[in-house]
Amino acid sequence: MTSTTTPAHVRATPGPSTPEARDPHHARRWLSLAVLGLAQLMVVLDATIVNIALPTVQMDLGFTDSDRQWVITAYALAFGSLLLLGGRIADVVGRKTTFIVGLIGFAAASALGGIANGFALLIIARALQGVFGALLAPAALSLLTTTFTDPAERGKAFGIYGAIAGSGGAIGLLLGGVLTEYASWRWCLHVNVPIAFVAVLGGLALLSQNRPAVRPKLDIPGVITVSAGLFALVYGFSNVETYGWSDPMSWGFLVAAGVFLAIFWWLQTVVAHPLLPPRILLHRDRAGSYLAVFVIGAGMFGVFLFLTYYLQIILQYSPIRTGLAFMPMAMAIMLSATTATAALLPRIGSRPLVVLGLLIAAACMVWMTWLDADSSYVSHVLPPLVIAGIGFGLVMAPAMNGATLGVEPSDAGVASATVNTSQQVGGSMGTALLNTLAAQAASDYLVGRTPTPEVVTQSLLHSYDVAFLWSAGIFAVGALLCGLLLRSGVPRREETSEPALIH
Repeated sequence: MTSTTTPAHVRATPGPSTPEARDPHHARRWLSLAVLGLAQLMVVLDATIVNIALPTVQMDLGFTDSDRQWVITAYALAFGSLLLLGGRIADVVGRKTTFIVGLIGFAAASALGGIANGFALLIIARALQGVFGALLAPAALSLLTTTFTDPAERGKAFGIYGAIAGSGGAIGLLLGGVLTEYASWRWCLHVNVPIAFVAVLGGLALLSQNRPAVRPKLDIPGVITVSAGLFALVYGFSNVETYGWSDPMSWGFLVAAGVFLAIFWWLQTVVAHPLLPPRILLHRDRAGSYLAVFVIGAGMFGVFLFLTYYLQIILQYSPIRTGLAFMPMAMAIMLSATTATAALLPRIGSRPLVVLGLLIAAACMVWMTWLDADSSYVSHVLPPLVIAGIGFGLVMAPAMNGATLGVEPSDAGVASATVNTSQQVGGSMGTALLNTLAAQAASDYLVGRTPTPEVVTQSLLHSYDVAFLWSAGIFAVGALLCGLLLRSGVPRREETSEPALIH
């Protein structure tokens, strides 16, 4: 009898309709996620890892207090103003190429900053980090967007990625304290080199080029106006802490930012190949997701910034102990983003998760106003910190998922860049607003009082309370607006290609 049994090697060969047959990189998608997550962690770490080392850096290089802010601002300006350009370059050149170039450039800039022997070279290195970070961050997110298209897998992947994005700042605080105390502040920059090296090797081996069939053309007028507008916006808010709101260095740049961004938006409606197609922002779910990322960026500084002040100034924590104090929140973000969103997002959609997460964060900010000079970490700081982390995790993963869901492949890079831009601008605005309000509250408290050590301590506590309350307000308003913008239910994949426009 003739056997009709199919040979094992034939049976194991993927059919032409399987994802593995269409894209050999599909089988390695989870390893690709590890590479993309590593790159994202490196970028997020640099937002906070240098902060704790600043006093040591200042003593070593001998620059003034007024110059100190530029170590942070140089990175933020370059990163924030070039993100949309970086996202579109990923669409034009290819996402893998842009990702690898961003990694190599970021590592080289970090190495340059680590060997800096003066203030000028350090600032140049930090600005270059921002430039290459603006290439790297949107390329990584757009690669994630185009790699994971199945709704169930996409939720898990974005849960992991969102956990990294949300917890990286807290990890940076700890790592910065450890490296500064036990090695050197220079390792806060050098640490990026081995991370980038591993990510480059992984990216070359695992990632597909993922270049769209039709490459969009580069909108030069759009690039110029949006880069100038975002630069002026971030720079204006950065100047608020130094000059105040009434100084032209603050409001003048903010007005200029408004003019440039208005011109940019008008150009996007009339040019043939817009840098940021209006259809991306006018989709309700994407608009709500960008808003959620913006709100998290603005309000989280109420936790990171002022809780750091509270732990170090009031409770006298060392930098390392302060970093360790934030670790439970980081773990809560990871747990919330990777488990709750993977289980709930495919079933109920992003709207209830984002709204609930923002309301939880708002409640925890109010809870933190009860902190005083006699509070203990375990009894008074830890509970709201962990619960706030759960709220942040509920927001970050579905927001990053929704912000890139349903975009055309040719727009994946710029849509991803808009996520990073929302977070960066939100962080800049939140820092300026909360710092100003807290400083004014401390000054007002001291009026008519003798500035004894006890009174000064109470003025600081009062200023932190004001910052926490304003953070709560930001989260609460964000919950309301996101609830109005985001649609109920789980959008089907075929629905997401059609824009649900905002009217």
